[in-house]
Amino acid sequence: MNTESLEKNDSGSTQDPQVTWWTRFLSAWVAQNPNFWRRLGNLETSLLSDILEPVDVQEPIYVSGLARSGSTLLLELLNRHPETTTHRYRDFPLLFTPYWWNRFLSLVPQEAEEAKERAHGDRLLVTSESPEAMEEVLWMAFFSELHNSAYKNVLTNSERNRSFDGFYVDHIRKLLAVRGGSRYLSKANYNATRIEYLAELFPDSVFVIPVRNPVTHIESLMRQHQKFQALHKKDNRLALHMQRVGHFEFGGIRRLVNTGDSERVQEIELLWKAGEDARGWAKYWSSIHSYIAASIQSERLRDRCLVVRYEDLCSDPIEQLGILSRHCDLEGLTQYSSDIVSTISLPTYYESSLNRQEIDSIWEETAAVAEIFDYSQE
Repeated sequence: MNTESLEKNDSGSTQDPQVTWWTRFLSAWVAQNPNFWRRLGNLETSLLSDILEPVDVQEPIYVSGLARSGSTLLLELLNRHPETTTHRYRDFPLLFTPYWWNRFLSLVPQEAEEAKERAHGDRLLVTSESPEAMEEVLWMAFFSELHNSAYKNVLTNSERNRSFDGFYVDHIRKLLAVRGGSRYLSKANYNATRIEYLAELFPDSVFVIPVRNPVTHIESLMRQHQKFQALHKKDNRLALHMQRVGHFEFGGIRRLVNTGDSERVQEIELLWKAGEDARGWAKYWSSIHSYIAASIQSERLRDRCLVVRYEDLCSDPIEQLGILSRHCDLEGLTQYSSDIVSTISLPTYYESSLNRQEIDSIWEETAAVAEIFDYSQE
């Protein structure tokens, strides 16, 4: 993996992503038969009872925030520690049977891979072994309206699904067993609206919440949306692939996360339809981050949630890694991540495309919430 790419979050690259024919075939099979795959996953768990008996989910780490806030960089840093285990690109699409699938792959001769730029066009080079957000596939199999913005998409204790809870815990145990790790590490942006749910499921879990200056963050979101719109128009199969993986942030399948204010969701959609992209994204940024702020400020969760500002991570990665190490109880994280640290910096290779009016509109919509995270208009 090319770690130098981690500092460059907003490249203008237009390289077309490739999805293999067998991935499309298998992912369609899985997506069209979720009940079958849930049963198969439970069968795998049953047959592995002896192997799984000593495996327990202890102090899982959840990285979750709005897309383009630095979550991938945090995932890469935390994944360097030998105690952590996370999903990889190769886990898709047979996510429901992680032990069997990974054992099968270990027995099949693998061709040497050349790292390729991921679909975001952000110069991040990945292979099938690279860590990635994949668990959304499991959530979608148990919660049918998660990505329907007409409904509240938040999951709290009142929305508990015991079948999911058991399946999800067993899934993590199988992943730990087959990979040999002791701490589950998850990057899943949508989990930002499920912190209470996960905190109850895993009482010793910890959360890392990446945030970013609203102006640069929203510009990045706008750029990514435009990129994926063009890619989806060129090849609708990519849109279908992203839908099956559970990435609805950008392009022709963009869907808002409804945090409980359907009126605001409608306002954002109307702004986007009217071509006021910056203000629409700013309202969305405010909606998501106001929900996150309220969640993590509760007495029960305050000490379990660490907010990491993207700018602080880029300007002083050593200090931030020390804070991360203590929060996640990962001794030696700075040393394990040393190959990445020297490459981290704020992006300086592109000029802002936002005009003064757009920047002002962003601050009008986000100022009150941004202040909670120590951001203000200069």
